[in-house]
Amino acid sequence: MIQVDHVNKVYPTRSGDRLILNDISFCLERGEKLGILGRNGAGKSTLIRLVSGAERPTSGNILRTMSVSWPLAFGGAFQNSLTGLDNVRFISRIYKQDYKDNIRFVEEFTELGQYLREPLRAYSQGMRARLAFAISMIIEFDCYLIDEIAAVGDAKFHEKCASELFDKRNDRSMLIISHDTGYIKDHCSRFAILDAGNMSFYENFDEALHQHNSNLDLNNV
Repeated sequence: MIQVDHVNKVYPTRSGDRLILNDISFCLERGEKLGILGRNGAGKSTLIRLVSGAERPTSGNILRTMSVSWPLAFGGAFQNSLTGLDNVRFISRIYKQDYKDNIRFVEEFTELGQYLREPLRAYSQGMRARLAFAISMIIEFDCYLIDEIAAVGDAKFHEKCASELFDKRNDRSMLIISHDTGYIKDHCSRFAILDAGNMSFYENFDEALHQHNSNLDLNNV
């Protein structure tokens, strides 16, 4: 279970504090898949980082009683001075896994070729995301955090990601954010919308989509 309890997140700016998340509370049980919709800047990625533990809330608490992945399209925890393969070895040692098997999987899955032997500082954002996703798949988590992974790579790579996540790990919990509403509809059983720091929940996707589109129309006026 992941319990998010009255979480607020504030970032300081030159013009004053900016409230990103306002009194957010929800529970994600084992096996549940929650999809979050929202416009750019609504706080979706911030929420994902808080749930992962990469950042801490300004106030409120997040309780995790199951293992949680890092955001799958986020490579911020990697060492830029190390090669892709060295990062695989590093993560494998932390989680006490056979790095040789993991390297074989990452090489095949990412299709990065010789770039796996280059330092991460030479990687594009998309290449880092491919590596982050592949390394997430070599570690078995109870809950996966998915941050716009559908935007990375081509159709073939999307199919590989979907197979690893939704076929092989269908019993896991997932927190998914994406601008692709079809992706949310296909893979989630609960839905939420982040808008102006506030979070609302829907059991029905069509209702969530209608409200999401209304929010976009209002923000474009």
